[in-house]
Amino acid sequence: MKQTMRDAGHLIRPLVIFAAGTVLFVAVRQVIIPKDFGHYGHFRPGAMDDNRKHPIRFAGQEVCAGCHDEVVAKRKTGKHAGVACEACHGPQAKHANAGDPKAAKPALPDTAVLCARCHEANVAKPKGFPQVVTKTHSGGSPCNACHQAHAPKI
Repeated sequence: MKQTMRDAGHLIRPLVIFAAGTVLFVAVRQVIIPKDFGHYGHFRPGAMDDNRKHPIRFAGQEVCAGCHDEVVAKRKTGKHAGVACEACHGPQAKHANAGDPKAAKPALPDTAVLCARCHEANVAKPKGFPQVVTKTHSGGSPCNACHQAHAPKI
């Protein structure tokens, strides 16, 4: 019997380590996971309250269109018709909610950087998607030297 227990030691030690790890995992999980997690599914309801504390940063497409109808009309005819304004211009709630929008006028994006985010040549992009190698395509000029951003055909 004594020989059998000694031979079984190589099985008992990992089992004890595994059991201790499991107990440690459960204990740490109890401390780390918020109490309300999983109450209404696989999320923490308090996260919504946490998010509401942050200021709204995006104005939304409709708000932009309310003041910039000439740009919206131009975009409808161009390739960027389905791209939201704030995808290129960034969050604009501060600009839209300002008493004087001209005072909170946002800076125009750097087209040499901005356009390359979507249009830099990459084999992973669909074949029909307009792609360029910016270093050779423009000779260093910004994209808006030749293209209009809201209707980019030359």
